[in-house]
Amino acid sequence: MRVVSGEYGGRRLKSLPGDNTRPTTDKVKESIFNRIGPFFDGGKVLDLFAGSGGLAIEAISRGCQHAVCVDKSYQAISVIKENIAITKEPDKFTVIKGDANRVLERLAKEGQSFDYLFLDPPYAQQEIVVQIEKMLSLGLVKAEALLICETDKSVALPDDISGLSLWKRQNYGGTEVVIYER
Repeated sequence: MRVVSGEYGGRRLKSLPGDNTRPTTDKVKESIFNRIGPFFDGGKVLDLFAGSGGLAIEAISRGCQHAVCVDKSYQAISVIKENIAITKEPDKFTVIKGDANRVLERLAKEGQSFDYLFLDPPYAQQEIVVQIEKMLSLGLVKAEALLICETDKSVALPDDISGLSLWKRQNYGGTEVVIYER
């Protein structure tokens, strides 16, 4: 696993050992970022189920200004911090250990909102639609934001979610990426 492009392009990232997580493959990551904009001029990122932090690091590498990485696993948080260290710009990242739903409420209380929101939960525990609706109601989603959701292809995310429209849907083997825009 590596950073595909941008300022940190080519740098190797660590992943979590074992079968409990499945990091986004370089192929899927490259395709996602080619679709949402290969490079950015600022913007704030939320990586809600960060795992290794690869999506957030890729976004910062390509020009986003700050990323918040959230995961509930101590092991994931450790790997995220190690991967952020390879950027040599830790001030561009905030790492939060906690349950996704509770962290969303905390971020809302802090007055935060995001331009790019990545949701790649454990496939068996995904509640993407509920979490998107929560993010919208809490004011975490900026106008014209993109929400990038990665699921098992057997999960059928709807075309319409209140306040969002489907922008792109793409299958990559057993993975489906659905992108919504506000």
